[in-house]
Amino acid sequence: MQETDNFSTRINTQVGMDNKFLTFNIGKEQYGIEIKYVTQILGMQSITSLPEMPSFIQGVINLRGKVIPVINVRVRFGFESLEFTDRTCIIVVDMDRILVGLIVDQMQEVLTIPNEKIEATPTLNKSVESRYIAGLGKSAESVIILLNTQKLLFDDELEKVVKQVKKKEKN
Repeated sequence: MQETDNFSTRINTQVGMDNKFLTFNIGKEQYGIEIKYVTQILGMQSITSLPEMPSFIQGVINLRGKVIPVINVRVRFGFESLEFTDRTCIIVVDMDRILVGLIVDQMQEVLTIPNEKIEATPTLNKSVESRYIAGLGKSAESVIILLNTQKLLFDDELEKVVKQVKKKEKN
């Protein structure tokens, strides 16, 4: 019981007290990000490539005069890149020092997941990818992988993206 209480404290700190998540799909898996980080949802649009970026950085978009880097979440998580469809969209999130677009396969809905329905991420191995996951949320139909949007980029990756975006804004 002690471990559950510690987890509840940790998850409340990580995901906030309202526990509202914007859910979306990557392939057959359902993911959620805390709604407080979401600033906008966009349909797919023209993306400008940037040189010397990791493969998961799709490029940048111009959003009302502001240059926004865009991450292909499918590629970031190690899945095969697919053609974009009419369901593909960009979720713009606030990642600490910068707005970032996340390309996802398909939007779902906003869900409220109570604390008692959120569990710690199982520790199967110490892979780097598990750092993206804040917890697992249970809904009536499925398990939702709750992402920690603040950790989708390593600090060095974030610095590189910020530098490229600043260069692009000057042009």
